[in-house]
Amino acid sequence: MKRPVIIAVAGGSASGKTTVVEKIIQGFDRQNVTVIKHDDYYKDQSDMPMEERIKVNYDHPFSLDNDLMFKHLLKLIRGEQIIKPTYDFENHNRSDQTESIVPTEIIILEGILIMEDNRIRELCDIKLFVEADDDLRFIRRLTRDMAERGRSMESVIKQYLNTVKPMHFAFVKPTKRYADVIIPNDKDHDVAVDLIITKIKSIISEQSVV
Repeated sequence: MKRPVIIAVAGGSASGKTTVVEKIIQGFDRQNVTVIKHDDYYKDQSDMPMEERIKVNYDHPFSLDNDLMFKHLLKLIRGEQIIKPTYDFENHNRSDQTESIVPTEIIILEGILIMEDNRIRELCDIKLFVEADDDLRFIRRLTRDMAERGRSMESVIKQYLNTVKPMHFAFVKPTKRYADVIIPNDKDHDVAVDLIITKIKSIISEQSVV
């Protein structure tokens, strides 16, 4: 099997990364694309009580098991299957459920800090940073976390002010300098996505020739 084309999609919380990923996927046969969310690699915290898990800074790079993710990516590149963890946002811990992932032609890595780790970054063929207005991102996050992650308005606001916002400027936004393309998600980004799809197809085509 040819080496998968690996795309990193980074950006602030609720910047619209998933929307961009979905638009990229539409340019290909879906069965040839695998999306791996960095969130699923939050460290296992089964040894911690809930009151301690809530206090963890989930927007700091130390909260993520990048060693495991890097190991898994190397296996996928070698054409091997992996058993990927999944994350339970309501319980602030890894879920008991895992996912079996087999290598596909295209692998998309999505997460706010996906370009922070140099080892993971260097495995990527294309690196994208999705940017959106800070106020818009907060509104999206508030709506999402209350509707999909069982969070209260008070807890979302507290987490945003205490960790999400400061960590965005300390760790997330600085990774923008590693991006090949910066996509403004509060505007029409179809042209950027079309160019990215063309580039991915070009890489695949070049691999086929070799």
